[in-house]
Amino acid sequence: MNHISLIMGYIAPNSAWFLMIIVALVSFIVQWRFRSKFKQYSEIGLMSGLSGQEVAVKMLRAHGIFDVQVICVDGQLTDHYNPETKTVNLSTDVFYSRSIAAAAVAAHECGHAVQHAEAYGWLSFRSAMVPAINVASTITQWTLFIGIMLLFFSGSPYVLAVGVAALALVTFFSFITLPVEFDASRRALAWLDNNYAVVQTGQEHEMAKDALWWAAMTYVVAALSALATLVYYASFLFNNRRN
Repeated sequence: MNHISLIMGYIAPNSAWFLMIIVALVSFIVQWRFRSKFKQYSEIGLMSGLSGQEVAVKMLRAHGIFDVQVICVDGQLTDHYNPETKTVNLSTDVFYSRSIAAAAVAAHECGHAVQHAEAYGWLSFRSAMVPAINVASTITQWTLFIGIMLLFFSGSPYVLAVGVAALALVTFFSFITLPVEFDASRRALAWLDNNYAVVQTGQEHEMAKDALWWAAMTYVVAALSALATLVYYASFLFNNRRN
């Protein structure tokens, strides 16, 4: 088999390729839906009139957490909890907003702070993986690219195997993230439910729940996208073994 036919054999449509297309389409729909929901609930004010920053502070204090700061960061949907600096970082649209969306996001990020304070197992495991993930993420792209080229033109699968192994670790990390995110949302909703001073009606609760559900779905499709990419590149190795 010459090089041209070998390349055409590898890039021919297969189940892994179609899987990537399907997951990419689902990911686009979920991201669009999440942003649409966030925009919708950002325009509905809380009856309590609390800002995202005030909600975050109240939730932290309610859990006896006094060593975590709530700060404002640039960007849109850049909200996150940093366990190293012990900061709940809220985007401008969440920090100052007095909307249902802001309350939901702020409570979710504080859910991570509560996890950290309670040494939640999945969060601890995820944090322990970060150094290895940083290395794997750095080498994944170039090892996959160089590995594919070497496989096509020399038949050597070793560099690609390293890339696939690194990608597998990153994919595993994406799935480890899921229980961490779902638990943070569960903690957020439980706290919002028990604090009439924040969420005062059943309708507000349902909207906050809906916003958090769609946010969680973005992590689900990200994990599925990583898995589809892993299957795609791994299929090159399996095809090479058959040939």
